Amino acid sequence: MNALASLSRPDMSAPGIDVTPDGSDYETVRRVIEMLTLDYRAQPSLETIAAELGQSPTQLQKVFTRWAGLSPKAFLQAVTLDHAKRLLGQEGLPLLETSYELGLSGPGRLHDLFVTHEAMSPGEWKGRGAGLTIRYGFHPSPFGMALVMATERGLSGLAFSDLGGEKPAFEDMVRRWPNAAYVEDKEATAPYIGRIFDRGQWSADRPLNVVLIGTDFQLKVWQSLLKIPFGKAVTYSAVASDIGQPTASRAVGAAIGANPISFVVPCHRAVAKNGALTGYHWGLTRKRAILGWETGNA
Repeated sequence: MNALASLSRPDMSAPGIDVTPDGSDYETVRRVIEMLTLDYRAQPSLETIAAELGQSPTQLQKVFTRWAGLSPKAFLQAVTLDHAKRLLGQEGLPLLETSYELGLSGPGRLHDLFVTHEAMSPGEWKGRGAGLTIRYGFHPSPFGMALVMATERGLSGLAFSDLGGEKPAFEDMVRRWPNAAYVEDKEATAPYIGRIFDRGQWSADRPLNVVLIGTDFQLKVWQSLLKIPFGKAVTYSAVASDIGQPTASRAVGAAIGANPISFVVPCHRAVAKNGALTGYHWGLTRKRAILGWETGNA
């Protein structure tokens, strides 16, 4: 996931716009969603869906993407991934059986699906870090000591601590990947510090790969946070509305508090409905400092 390059997306605090498709467009979007949700095992192609609806693939792609915000293929991948997590996690199926249950040709396609969308293999996801090596190191940052954690696929954790608080910060982060192997390696994590805190190194041409692990709901919340522009803030209720669950502000707050990659996934940009700076996992003083730094550098 390209975290830093996503910071220029539109401000969600702007007045809401009703984007419900009208007339025949609504019926098209509804039927595509229904087909992909119910028939995901068939892994229907765009051409198959278009033929079923009596439309051209190009027109269908255009209409669905305009109203749903992603292509039919991306929607199908999201549905398939959700079911894959259920089969691997809740039902404990092996990779081969999970692949066939999803309508995939084999574990290779399941592997590609997870690596593309989760930046980890399905086996790594299922094992909560088992078999995964995470390198970590503490480094000075503009906001105190920063604990950087990374796998071979990218940044997996960023925490803060005051001097003397390094051990509790490390233990806090380890609980998120309890079965991983941890290796202290400051040389491996040092390059991330510049990439993260030096705005001159933020570039869409050099995306910062991040590895997020959490529930489906948490991932939706964290992805929503990435839409908040640099130097701006939105309310918890705005985030809840953005993920399509406007009554889930409390659950959104919990997911924001569980964000494993602070600053990069900007949980500090979420505020209370009255604008107050409510809880921050690494301290309200640090939250004020980060928001002030961003405002001054916007």
